[in-house]
Amino acid sequence: MSANELRFTRAHCWVREEGSVVAVGITDYAQEQMSELTFVELPEVGEQVEAEEEIAVVESVKAANDVYAPVAGTVTEVNEALLEQPELVNSDPFGKGWLFKMKPARKADLDDLLDADAYEAQLPLEEEE
Repeated sequence: MSANELRFTRAHCWVREEGSVVAVGITDYAQEQMSELTFVELPEVGEQVEAEEEIAVVESVKAANDVYAPVAGTVTEVNEALLEQPELVNSDPFGKGWLFKMKPARKADLDDLLDADAYEAQLPLEEEE
């Protein structure tokens, strides 16, 4: 899967359309900044959220970070494997490390998310060694 198939939020979430729902996770950049994840708190299936509302928490040895809903909608599924293996977010952030799936309230809201180039452009510049 290429980054071109994904949309992104400024808060370091990725969104992948899967029919009428979207899968959501944190970006490779975000998981690298946090280092090894030790705990993931997932939303409840059926929970309705507004765009940019706190929906989940990811904790690492460094910090705990809130995850915000990329769009308004209803949670349809959570990745229960992360409850036992939060490190899947580190090893496969765009695959097995997805956090939850949701049905967007308005599919058009996905168009407001960043494409891969716009997401990359807003990241802090890496210092060259």
